[in-house]
Amino acid sequence: MSTTPSLTPTLRLPSLVIFGLAYLTPLIVLGIFGVIASQTGGASASAYLVALLAMLFTANSYGRMAAAYPAAGSAYTYVRRTIDGRVGFLVGWATMLDYLFLPMVIWLIGGSYLQAQFPSVPMPVWILGFIVATTILNIVGIKVADRVNLVLMSFQILVIVFFVALSLASVVGAQGTGGLASASPFTGIGATASGIAGGAAIAAYSFLGFDAVTTLTEETVEPRRTVPKAIMLVALIGGGIFVVVAYTVQLVHPGGVFENSDAAGFEIAQHIGGNFFGAIFLAALVIAQFTSGIAAQAAGSRLLYAMGRDGVLPRRFFGALNAQWSTPVFSILAIAAVGLIAMFMDVATSTSFINFGAFIAFIMVNASVIVYWVRERRAGKSLNPLLYVLCPGIGVLVIGFLLSQLDTHAVAVGSIWLAIGVAILGITTKGFRRQPPQMALEELETSGQQ
Repeated sequence: MSTTPSLTPTLRLPSLVIFGLAYLTPLIVLGIFGVIASQTGGASASAYLVALLAMLFTANSYGRMAAAYPAAGSAYTYVRRTIDGRVGFLVGWATMLDYLFLPMVIWLIGGSYLQAQFPSVPMPVWILGFIVATTILNIVGIKVADRVNLVLMSFQILVIVFFVALSLASVVGAQGTGGLASASPFTGIGATASGIAGGAAIAAYSFLGFDAVTTLTEETVEPRRTVPKAIMLVALIGGGIFVVVAYTVQLVHPGGVFENSDAAGFEIAQHIGGNFFGAIFLAALVIAQFTSGIAAQAAGSRLLYAMGRDGVLPRRFFGALNAQWSTPVFSILAIAAVGLIAMFMDVATSTSFINFGAFIAFIMVNASVIVYWVRERRAGKSLNPLLYVLCPGIGVLVIGFLLSQLDTHAVAVGSIWLAIGVAILGITTKGFRRQPPQMALEELETSGQQ
């Protein structure tokens, strides 16, 4: 009997949903509320509603592909299996911008919150604390990380519930119960269609991570049924939280004018709950960054593991699993090492390019579903064209629009990163004449089953 370690299926639907929500970080809606309210002229609820509807098309595509190919690797695996191995490599390479650097950004933001409250402690200390804690949890196993995520996510949701309740109480105290029913969070004050569209493009960034549950496919029980459900639930629950919170907080502060839009959430927290609740809110933001960091590092390490196992990255390093914990330790450590760059960067610079890779992946996964439909149709299998053609087609157009809204710096950095990937691919495939190495599909499917 083989003793080769493999990813162990232990996760069920609730765990996947908690993981996805931890990656999304529901509290982020309050962290960037001022930015979106300013952009939309006070119609932040409309921005999140539009973003939710847009993301559901792509969530549908991820669910279709997760059911067809229950293996780790997410967009990289889906594109490679449906379109071409070389294109799959480039999508995986582009996605690495998101998966490799997002944990770094998360740890940097968490460190920034703590450093602002405790200025005597150097920023590197906080960043190292985040990196060490999340790395240890992810190394010892996804089940341990899952339990920690459940506890911390519960606190995060509790703070959101209190924030909404205090917001509603503030509105009732000022305007009576009639003030709770208002269209202003959707219509804003002087809001325009272009302003709401721009706000939706920003709000869409809050949804990055609903796809991350696909990286845990091989650690999920009955992945063909469980993962697609988890993807849609994460998008729906996360989007629902975003819309409700944006609506209630916008009632407290109509319009989009703030003294400091970046700190609007904290200012409103102090307004509705005093300094004590303001302190709780800051603590929740830090905890939210910690849970998000756990999820982001776990997801990124599974992408590196999938690419290493296939041999498109060094197999002995990235494609290895620890015999004791059955986790991709070296891939986890690689992401921790990238996180150290946070000590030398600021938040604005580090967040400028991670969305490039995510949007490339979203577009190509939508395209993969259409290609899959064509291939299955030629093989005589009938699939619903609404779910496999129309919805993915709309997804391509919507995400393409969001990609066009990225600033020139993000596009430039992303394009350079992609060009490096093309060069590496050219070398490893002898001038693109052969496919990158990959595992047999049967082996992937076997490892992904219960």
